[in-house]
Formats: sequence, C-alpha cells, structure tokens
Amino acid sequence: MFLKILAFILPWSLRRVALQHWFGYVIHPTARIGLSWIYPGKLIMKEGAKIGHFNIAIHLDQIEMGTKASIARGNWITGFPSNTNSPHFGHQTLRRSLFIMGDNSAVTKNHHFDCTNVIEIGRFTTIAGYQSQFLTHSIDVIENRQHSDKIVIGEYTFVGTNVVMLGGAELPSCSVLGAKSLLNKKFTDKWMMYGGVPAKALQQIPADAKYFTRANGFVY
Repeated sequence: MFLKILAFILPWSLRRVALQHWFGYVIHPTARIGLSWIYPGKLIMKEGAKIGHFNIAIHLDQIEMGTKASIARGNWITGFPSNTNSPHFGHQTLRRSLFIMGDNSAVTKNHHFDCTNVIEIGRFTTIAGYQSQFLTHSIDVIENRQHSDKIVIGEYTFVGTNVVMLGGAELPSCSVLGAKSLLNKKFTDKWMMYGGVPAKALQQIPADAKYFTRANGFVY
C-alpha cells in the first residue's frame, strides 16, 4: 500500500517509471494517467492511451488499453481477481477478470464496469454519456451460487447514455445501443440500432454512415 500511495503522488514523469519498476506495468512513453487510483494486477497502455482524473480501477487481473484508447473521468472499474482462495466462482476455473479496450476506443464519464469476468470493448467504440453499468456477475438462483459471464462490445459501436449490459451480452460491431437500454443477451446483426428494456433490434443503420468508417477515434 505504501508504494501505491507514493506512486500516486509522484508527478507523471516519475510515476510512470515507478509503476513500471515497482508493479511491472507496461506503459508506453506517450501514454498517461491523471489523478486516478489505477492498480490492477497487470496494466498495459499502448501508444497515446490515456486515463483522466478521478477514476478507480482495482481488484482485477488486468487492464489493457490499445493505441489512443481513452478513459475520461469519474469511472469505477473493479472486479474479482482470479488468484484468490475465495469459494466465489470456484466452478469457473478459467474465469479471468479483464478490462480490454481496443485501439481508438473511448469511455466517457461516470460509468461502472464490473469486470468479475471479461469486458471487451472493440476498436473505435464509444461508451458515451453518463452512468452506464456493465455487470458481468450475478447470483444463479437455480444453482444458488455466484456466476459470471463476459460482456463483448464490438468494433465501431456507439453505446448510449445510462444503459445496462449484463453478463453474456454482446453488442455486434457497427451498431448502436440506445440510451437507457438493457442489453441482456447476444446479438449478431451489424448495421443495427438496438434499444429498449430488454433491448431488441429497432431499425437498420446505413452501412456507409461515417461513424463506422472513421479513421480517428475522437469525434469532433
């Protein structure tokens, strides 16, 4: 804990070196972490990746951020690491607590990511707005035990504000999830707007929509 606190208060040029030396993190010289408490088991930040202020990321096996991936501010990223003696999730021997962001993907502000299992966010995807929840674990009432399943968010997707995604959900690439929706299962059709509680396919989106072909992650 002492080393974590010491690293936290160092200026970034020294903190990056300390995080790599003390914790074995892999942080590209152009990557950056703001005033945030980021201590997963392993951390990989590629070229231009950035984490803003007031984020917390703890109790998970690994965070991996691709080139120019970004996390803005006020997000809570937590999980349940696999290297524990707890009886929780003992039946899931291959479970991993991972948060993975593809190149040029973005998370905005004040979201909650429960990475008890894998949360994977594809390239050029935006987790937009505020106060969305991504929950990979729950209680299996049939077996009376904790159970988890991964969440997959495809490439070039747009996730609207204040949504809920549950374990086992998958949003296909080149699609949109509307605001305040609940996604609780796997969908496969691209070029589609999904929405509602629970979410369903609502309407097709033109395949030539410029969001899905952009070369830069940030939308001006």
